[in-house]
Amino acid sequence: MNAIAVPVSPFPLEPTATEAQAAIREEFAFFGDWSERYQYLIDLGRKLPALPEAWKTEEHRLHGCQSLVWIVAQGDAERLDFHAISDSAIVSGLIFLALRVYSGRSAAEIAATEADYIADIGLAKHLSPTRSNGLTALLAFIGDQARQRL
Repeated sequence: MNAIAVPVSPFPLEPTATEAQAAIREEFAFFGDWSERYQYLIDLGRKLPALPEAWKTEEHRLHGCQSLVWIVAQGDAERLDFHAISDSAIVSGLIFLALRVYSGRSAAEIAATEADYIADIGLAKHLSPTRSNGLTALLAFIGDQARQRL
């Protein structure tokens, strides 16, 4: 069986999850309206590393999303990395934000970090119910993976 080339993760961008959330709040504060914020989400989604085709399987599919989302967790209690992508540009942006906060951190830090940035930047009010459900599923998956490694 061929080994899968693991994508190089750009995360973490900040030293802690708290600092990542603060950076997200600051960046979104620059935008005057939600059309600009959605465009920024799309731009962030384009920065996600490509996911190997071998990982785009039912085993790695995140259920609860209307869009197709694949996510793979790798690591242990010391460092947990997530690799994910969606077929939706905006959902890929939402993934980028979640990975910015959680990927590349310890299981304890992940488990202890609430996703406050979602409400703080007004995202909760501006997502469709299906995208909101998908984001909830993504965050639940990340939290579950961290708790399994504690």
